[in-house]
Amino acid sequence: MDVTGGAYHRPDRQTVQELSDIANKLRVHSIQSTSAAKSGHPTSCCSAAEIMSVLFFHVMKYRLDKPKDPASDRFVMSKGHAAPILYAAWAEAGLFPVDNLLTLRQNTSVLEGHPTPRLNFIDVGTGSLGQGLSIACGMAYSGKYWEKADYRTYCLVGDGESAEGSIWEACAFASYYKLDNLVAIFDVNRLGQSQEAPLQHDTDAFRRRLEGFGWHVYVLEDGHSVEDLCKAFFGAAQVKDMPTAIVAKTLKGKGIPGIEDELNWHGKALGDKAAAALEAISARIVNKGPHGLKPSAPSGELPARNITNIQLSSPPDYPLGEKVAPRVAYGVGLRKIGDSNECVVAMDGDTKNSTYADTFRKAHPNRFVECFIAEQNLVGVAIGTTCRDRNVAFVSTFACFLSRAFDQIRMGAISETNTNFCGSHCGISIGEDGASQMALEDLAMFRSIPGSTVFYPSDAVSMERAVELAANTKGICFIRSSRPAMPVLYTAEEPFVIGKAKVVRESADDKVTVIGAGVTLDEAMKAYEILAKEGIKVRIIDPFTIKPLDKDTILAAAKATGGKVVTVEDHYPQGGIGEAVAGALAGNSGIIIRSLAVGEVPRSGSKDFLLDHFGISAKQIQETVKAMLA
Repeated sequence: MDVTGGAYHRPDRQTVQELSDIANKLRVHSIQSTSAAKSGHPTSCCSAAEIMSVLFFHVMKYRLDKPKDPASDRFVMSKGHAAPILYAAWAEAGLFPVDNLLTLRQNTSVLEGHPTPRLNFIDVGTGSLGQGLSIACGMAYSGKYWEKADYRTYCLVGDGESAEGSIWEACAFASYYKLDNLVAIFDVNRLGQSQEAPLQHDTDAFRRRLEGFGWHVYVLEDGHSVEDLCKAFFGAAQVKDMPTAIVAKTLKGKGIPGIEDELNWHGKALGDKAAAALEAISARIVNKGPHGLKPSAPSGELPARNITNIQLSSPPDYPLGEKVAPRVAYGVGLRKIGDSNECVVAMDGDTKNSTYADTFRKAHPNRFVECFIAEQNLVGVAIGTTCRDRNVAFVSTFACFLSRAFDQIRMGAISETNTNFCGSHCGISIGEDGASQMALEDLAMFRSIPGSTVFYPSDAVSMERAVELAANTKGICFIRSSRPAMPVLYTAEEPFVIGKAKVVRESADDKVTVIGAGVTLDEAMKAYEILAKEGIKVRIIDPFTIKPLDKDTILAAAKATGGKVVTVEDHYPQGGIGEAVAGALAGNSGIIIRSLAVGEVPRSGSKDFLLDHFGISAKQIQETVKAMLA
């Protein structure tokens, strides 16, 4: 194995022995904790024991008194089912008592079956496989290009999860951006959950693939060799302008008699075989007492970054009635908060000239990341950049394409991320592009995310304010961005609050409440004018946020209009505005709701044709109001 650059100094014999001893202690802890829990993945832990020992006690620089110190190296356990050995490494380092490991998976324990940031030493939740490397890319990108810091990022990847396409999206990203501060360790232990992994122990196939993606690769035919691991990690630190992969050939269940390298032991505690396993592994530990290895501290400190009270650099500036596409205002709002705070960063999936994220890129090119057409990696990178409260990230692409990354977004909520998403080209109002480009399930998707906030701005002013509010809101935020130009409804001074709707038309004689957003609010306003000429008064509500929904304003309007409510949305009926309103008004007697939505898979056509054809135009609103009154 060649080492690139620098002079390698082999660890002394005592250090090698201590690292080997720690590896076996980590195995012991993993078996004991999973045995106490009667569940878990001890064999997956055992294959990574030497990797974890060398990383945590020889390579990585971090502080025990401040596990999320911004200057410390990062570690992502992408194969999150090996959580017990991660917990064991931190316990052996001295962060918390080793005895606490025996609470693994218990109801009252913070040591869950897979890592989550409920623990002060975990940056992101993992366990849905194939996602950790993208997040590590985001961490490494932030460190190299924005913070210009010397911390390094390490990601442990299972060979089974490398079948996920998101792993290779991340590999392409890391190579393109020359992330030489990133090291991915592939734990090639040959065995998956139900059968052998696709490449089994073909380490040369891993090498060829990774080199094809532009990575510097070290292949360790004995991934349990402490000396080989030390040398490879040293070499990785010398590599410039390329990410490094260490392909470590390991054995699942290493050290466990009768179980090592055997199928059908994935995700199983050892049961009555635990005692013999512990005896065999413990016999290999030379130094039974406390080890003398301590983690190295980071070389310096990084200043805190202010990600609070982010404001537009200037108020929205649009004449009332002027037609402006909300997606255009998204770019303006994003640029403005970027003007006022250098922690605001943005990324896109090669749609920046359609989402108008390009407006931000032109103003702040060093804080914009093009992630290309790889939406799963796009989301993972964004989540990685926000870790340790270092950045406020905005992700944009067509809203329909975010569905491809739903699992990454779902895991982002588990990771307690504050990443913001803007999905443009929503609904049939985009027109001729056709059904594949029309987001009609995005509201349902983001409403289902725990702790999420879902904005649906209906004009340029509310769009800019949505961007500003999202930047200051905890949890995942989604902004639904419309393509058509729509009239400006609000002045620059209009206040916007999450969970507070706007009543844009009302009178004492209103007979029906009509609720719309985006293009359907525009259609509702047209219907209002037509109905008014016929002597029929209706109340028009712009919800602004679909989650949380302003129940009080909507309920008051419903009661004031005789319990008659019409919802109209450029979305499928399931999970959209209609169901949100119905849920909010449930339990109140005397209320009748008519929901207008896109009821089938749409087709290409002009915006006006499609709105009418699928029943959400001003004409259908008018007819529905009259039918309710009849």
